[in-house]
Amino acid sequence: MPEYPDIIVYIEALERYALGRELREVRVTTPFLVRTYAPPIDVLRGQTLTSLRRVGKRIAFGFSGGEWMVLHLMIAGRLHWNGKRLALASFEFDNGTLTLTEAGSRRQASVHVFSGWEGVAGIDPGGLEVMDCGFEEFAARFTAANHTLKRALTDPRILAGIGNAYSDEILHWAGLSPVALSQKLTAEELGRLLAAIRDRLLYFTAVLRGQGEFPEKVTAFREEMAVHGKFGKPCPRCMTAIQRIVHGAHETNYCPACQTGGKLLADRALSRLLGKDWPKTIEEMENRKKG
Repeated sequence: MPEYPDIIVYIEALERYALGRELREVRVTTPFLVRTYAPPIDVLRGQTLTSLRRVGKRIAFGFSGGEWMVLHLMIAGRLHWNGKRLALASFEFDNGTLTLTEAGSRRQASVHVFSGWEGVAGIDPGGLEVMDCGFEEFAARFTAANHTLKRALTDPRILAGIGNAYSDEILHWAGLSPVALSQKLTAEELGRLLAAIRDRLLYFTAVLRGQGEFPEKVTAFREEMAVHGKFGKPCPRCMTAIQRIVHGAHETNYCPACQTGGKLLADRALSRLLGKDWPKTIEEMENRKKG
């Protein structure tokens, strides 16, 4: 799912290509994409794109007539400029065409159209913008409920714009376990976490900016990542093999040496399969490989 860095770079590209341009035509090829009916999406034809904003992991397009279109790419949605791919929707401006595609058969991407900003605010989950907050505000929001760090980082009602991929990178950078509890963190650990959030999001935003005028390589797995999608590969900090916890369609990737004090976190599927044979530490795992 596109997260803060991806959305920021999409918006910056759209500001260069489409801001101030007239939207001449809108085509939607799937009936499930547009989730609102009043006003209809056709009302945007002939209007000028006057504003672009990020709302968590969503992109909000403001038009000259006062309407707003909000696009949520979800897991597999991607944007293209003058692309010739089979699109779920296309938005033809006076200087080029923005297309929306979605990989796979599941249709999760969505478009909402509102007559004013109040409608946009109504679908905002309300997560804290970590680039703009102070430490006290961050600490209060993050510890209001006692969740695992992985869950708290990815909950859009707690923090805005962070998902599965960058949460792994943040926790590795901060040296914190994904299953540590938010209310158990010390002030020093909370400060370290906030610094890691800002560092990693800014770093990957810079990485994406260097990949072309319009972002065509938005992916949850990047070569520059230290742990996400790197199961079995060496940690770039300590060379320990990266481990993972699989839960549903998502993975949590971590370094046991840098983040969990050498302990292996129990993966539900493997724990059920191996039972008492599940290794608890890096040393135990390595000994079993040798034996």
